Amino acid sequence: DKNMMWDRWRKGESLESIAQLFDRSHGSVARILRRTGGIRPPKRMRSGRTLSLAEREEISRGVVAGQSLRSIAASLKRAPSTVSREINRNGGRQYYRANLADQAAWDRSHRPKTCKLIQNPALARIVAKQLQLQWSPRQIAGWLKRTYPDDETYQVSHETIYRTLFIQARGALKKELLQHLRRTRRMRRSRHHTQKTADRGRIKDTVSISERPAEVEDRAVPGHWEGDLLFGSKNSQIATLVERHTRYVLIARVKSKDTETVINALIKQA
Repeated sequence: DKNMMWDRWRKGESLESIAQLFDRSHGSVARILRRTGGIRPPKRMRSGRTLSLAEREEISRGVVAGQSLRSIAASLKRAPSTVSREINRNGGRQYYRANLADQAAWDRSHRPKTCKLIQNPALARIVAKQLQLQWSPRQIAGWLKRTYPDDETYQVSHETIYRTLFIQARGALKKELLQHLRRTRRMRRSRHHTQKTADRGRIKDTVSISERPAEVEDRAVPGHWEGDLLFGSKNSQIATLVERHTRYVLIARVKSKDTETVINALIKQA
């Protein structure tokens, strides 16, 4: 359930805890959240001015009964032109179906609102310049309001700046500007998020190395392997397996640190 996923993310829960809750990998949850830059998409609402499904069913019954457009429009208290457009764009009198017309209208209405920084390139250039000076989006929004108190076209909220940075599909601010934020991450975190959790950095149900059997400790019996995961720069990882008796080593470069990726890389290397 994506709604529950977004609720958990907004409360500040980590990707790992959300992934465990939905029995998914860390990467699959991250991909869902990253599509909108970690910002929850607004809930779609029908406009009160559009035809409802009940009205479309009334139009369908009127068409089947052979009523005129004006008669159908009068019963709905709508303009005849509204009923005419509705029927013509959905197959005409012969093929009009209320449920199909309603779904088609819902699909057509999915048009994202044009970002203010797209509408005003000059404003986008001002915001980009201030970001390069290491100003925060909140500082920029406040400064614009004081600098242009009587011109709303040159005012923008800090939330719009963040959304434009994290949702690159908008195209108003370049991705490179993210590095000028005080926290250089690819997704926006909830303000409730904290990394100081009891389970952070700990392996679940871990067994201490001091508890391993004696034959493993003294390397006397072959067949015991010791694994490790080494982290490098630019999010690079190497998985290693060492057979303790013979010192035979398996090394595999892995694309991600999740369990499935590491295991598959070691199997392939073996």
